[in-house]
Amino acid sequence: MIPKEILQQIRRIEITTSRLVTDVFAGQYHSVFKGQGIEFNEVREYQIGDDIRSIDWNVTARTGRPHIKKFIEEREMTVMILVDASSSCHFASLNKLKSQLAAEIAALLSFSAIRNQDKVGLIIFTDRIEKFIPPRKGISHVLRLIREVLYFKPRGLGTNIIEAIEFLSKVTIRKSVVFLISDFLVDDFLRPEDPQALKKVLAVANKRHDFIAVCLNDPREEKLPSKGIFCLEDAESGRQMFVDASSPEVQKNYQKQSFERNKKREGLFNALGMDHIDLSTEKPYIDEIVKFFLKRRHLRR
Repeated sequence: MIPKEILQQIRRIEITTSRLVTDVFAGQYHSVFKGQGIEFNEVREYQIGDDIRSIDWNVTARTGRPHIKKFIEEREMTVMILVDASSSCHFASLNKLKSQLAAEIAALLSFSAIRNQDKVGLIIFTDRIEKFIPPRKGISHVLRLIREVLYFKPRGLGTNIIEAIEFLSKVTIRKSVVFLISDFLVDDFLRPEDPQALKKVLAVANKRHDFIAVCLNDPREEKLPSKGIFCLEDAESGRQMFVDASSPEVQKNYQKQSFERNKKREGLFNALGMDHIDLSTEKPYIDEIVKFFLKRRHLRR
């Protein structure tokens, strides 16, 4: 039995995101993401102005009149949404949990997909694959995805992005549009024996798919309140450390680590030529999403 508050969240997200899709994203999604190419539509008689390279010589020879092949763009796509459900995503210092932000983004992308007659699937992961819902169409399917992202109780605590992407490669046959929603708070990118492991896996996925990283951030991960002694706990490992936030040295080191972590993450995406969106729990996400869509549409012209 799903708790009443979860059902209310699902309904609120459904209303908010479907309205955004209608009012803000109308035409944006369709113009930004391409289908699989072109597919055959029909053969018809040649008309003045038609491209002679499209002439179907077999039909022309059989009928004695010139005919051409007509093709249409194959628009239907598969959208895969990978959602990080690790413990670090169940954190908030201000407006909402990073996991709630992830659910709203997943809903927005899912409603955009079904409005465009695309299929959408979901992979929830932590340090393991927690849940896989194969791509389908329809509003009831999207509502199920939202419910899973909000209500699912993961078994794992940590984050294994590599395993999530490797699982994606096993369950997707065709090129897909992939959104990886995570805070990317991973320990040296996972495999000590191969520090480049994540980069290698992402590089392969980025070539095979239209891959977009959606980065979830919280202001407390960049700067501490300037007063008091705080107990900092790693949500995934449980390690604790007490710090004096009134110390300028502590503030400086904390902000330096945050800056270097974000710089490393952005450097990885830039090196791969991978699109990414940075979102914060303290700001409305729609502005950054629209900015991203406009940028991609401009680059595709």
